[in-house]
Amino acid sequence: MSEPIYILDEEKEESLSLRENVFKYLYKWPWFIGSILLCLILGILYIRYAPVIYSSEAKIKIIDDSKEFDIAEDALSLLGAGSKINLDNEIAVLKSYRLMNQVVAELSLDVQYFEVGNVKSLQIFKAPIKVTKLFPEDSIWKPITYKVNLKDGRVLITNPNDQSVLMDSTTVSFTRTKFPVRFELNPDFDFANEKGDDFLVVLNNRKETVLSLLELISVRPLTEKSDVLSIKLESESHELAEATLNELVNKFNTDGIRDRQLVSKRTLDFIDDRFLYLSKELDSIEIGKQSYKQSNNLSYIEADAGITIEKKSLAESEVFRIETQIELSKLLKNTLNSQKDYSLLPADIGVENTNINNLVYEYNQVVLQRERLATSAGRNNPAVRLLSQQISSARNNILASVNTYQNQLRISLRQLKQKENRTDAMFAKLPEKEKALRAIERQQLIKENLFLLLLQKREEAAINFAVTAPSVKVVDYGLTNLTPISPRKTVILGASLFMGLLLPLGFFFTKFSFDTKVKTKSDLEKLSGSIPVLAEIPALDDPYSFFDSKERSAREEAFRILGTNVKYMLPKRKTQEGLVLYVTSAIKGEGKTLIALNLALAFASLKKKVLLIGADLRNPQLHNYITTVDRDSTGLSSYLYDPDTKWEDCIHTDKTNNPNCHVCFSGPIPPNPSELISSESLVQFIEIAKSKYDYVIFDTAPTIQVADTLLMAEHADSTIFITRAGYTDKALIQFSRNLSKDKKLKNMAYVLNDVKFNKRMGYNYGYEYGYSADS
Repeated sequence: MSEPIYILDEEKEESLSLRENVFKYLYKWPWFIGSILLCLILGILYIRYAPVIYSSEAKIKIIDDSKEFDIAEDALSLLGAGSKINLDNEIAVLKSYRLMNQVVAELSLDVQYFEVGNVKSLQIFKAPIKVTKLFPEDSIWKPITYKVNLKDGRVLITNPNDQSVLMDSTTVSFTRTKFPVRFELNPDFDFANEKGDDFLVVLNNRKETVLSLLELISVRPLTEKSDVLSIKLESESHELAEATLNELVNKFNTDGIRDRQLVSKRTLDFIDDRFLYLSKELDSIEIGKQSYKQSNNLSYIEADAGITIEKKSLAESEVFRIETQIELSKLLKNTLNSQKDYSLLPADIGVENTNINNLVYEYNQVVLQRERLATSAGRNNPAVRLLSQQISSARNNILASVNTYQNQLRISLRQLKQKENRTDAMFAKLPEKEKALRAIERQQLIKENLFLLLLQKREEAAINFAVTAPSVKVVDYGLTNLTPISPRKTVILGASLFMGLLLPLGFFFTKFSFDTKVKTKSDLEKLSGSIPVLAEIPALDDPYSFFDSKERSAREEAFRILGTNVKYMLPKRKTQEGLVLYVTSAIKGEGKTLIALNLALAFASLKKKVLLIGADLRNPQLHNYITTVDRDSTGLSSYLYDPDTKWEDCIHTDKTNNPNCHVCFSGPIPPNPSELISSESLVQFIEIAKSKYDYVIFDTAPTIQVADTLLMAEHADSTIFITRAGYTDKALIQFSRNLSKDKKLKNMAYVLNDVKFNKRMGYNYGYEYGYSADS
């Protein structure tokens, strides 16, 4: 069950730590209120006197001309997916210096007009006068300002040299200056009703004006897939912004129209020049074609080629037929020469000689007849022999006929070969003639097609030049939102409120973060580890006042708490001897003497006999609180230094407002405090004191500066280590912890002195819940 309790305690400590941090900032609430009020006042002043900026916007749709011609080629263009517009290029043109320079020149935006107010000047678009520069645009490098005063219908102009001219006509010029200008009255302005307004005319460098406008104008697509561009301009004068946007759109449209007209004009000029050249080329080609046909006896190349090809084809067929017959006759001859006697010959093998075919047929009939007779009568039969002789004679006739037929075929083949060669020669020349003629006709066709194409393009260019479609479609001309974009009241007031909170918060956070001093009891407890913190002593209005047991103030209650906690911390007495309590600190100024004196009085108020000893022999302070005693009066150093000094002479019984509290002062400052502190005389002194008093309280020297306290630390039953809020450095706590850890100081506990409590927090935990110093 111990673990859950530990977790709850840990959560409670974290909650308390968070609460302390919050209260640490809440305690500075006047700073936060003051900072918020100051920032809000500054924000209101800014809203009142800052220039009021409006946002004007124009919307244009870029026209895609390609959709009008590409519908047949790209069906997706019907669905709106075929846009070929590159919006980045269009945006670059809109934000180009060239185009904006035309806008500035058209509207004379390099001359600014301001209406002078009590605090700020307001830029206007329509001024009572118009100024024209009579010098080169980029010859000025810094603005030139003229003052114009209107009063009782008069116009008084003051130049930068404080020379004033009263306009007695509609036009006045300043020509005797380095930068001459001309002033003209605005005929639309009502000068009669002007009571006394002041205006400023500022002449700016043209280039700087153009560049500044390019920075102010933003151009972006309305949506990701839209062809509509949004053009925005922020300005004090909505009339000026709208006029600038409208003029920019007009210049952009006109620029696109001129570009396309320029292309059409150049196209017309180019086509006209090409017409003259192509006419001469066509005449030359036609004359050359006529001469070539006459010299080569050509009428129509395709017909001539057809006749030649037909002749060539017939000759080739005849040659093929004759060669086939030669091969077939060779086959028949080889069969006769290679076959066995009285064997049949192949009939109708394709030989076109009728005589040979008849001889073969008769030969095969005789062979068949002999075979039949030889089968029945025998081979030696006279009839069989006669048939054998007939077969031999027929065979010879066939061979003779074949040889004769082959000779005839060879003669015919030679004649056909000669005829074929003549036809091939004629046919071989046809491609060359055709190639030459085709080259001539190709050039003629190219020139004719080019002539027709240029004629068509000329008509198209003429139409485009005459009727040029606009580059853009204006969706919205310049339109200004009535709500200004700057200053935004809600944003500025919210930011002012935020800054009012942030500035003190940041300041105090930095201050608290870099503050190395112990401030509160929780700070001390976080650093002290297991060493307890006995009490918090509030800051005293009069640090030299004594503890009064009859009072119920915060100081008295704090010392009563301290006394009670010290009693629980001290070991139980086994004898009647008193307990020894050391009160020390790390450095001087932490209030150990004050704590020791009031703690002694708190114990004395409980009817306890208490001896307070000033043990800081080097820098005694106890006599400063009890002014009726001289610093060099007999005290502890007298007893330790002079053995003859009586113990009773060192004790003062009537120096406090409580008879139970006696005091032993430090005495004269000795030359060797360390030797006296470590002597046996101190042990004797403590033993005597313990035998006579319930509590012996030592106001010792600071531990980090001298070693006196550590030399006498073994005689203490307990040590109270004093720290001071806002004074003791946190690093000194680690030093004191090490003293306790190394057992150089026995049974040590902390006390936090000079704690400043406010009424909101109350006094410590008990007083926080209703029991405060004012109760």
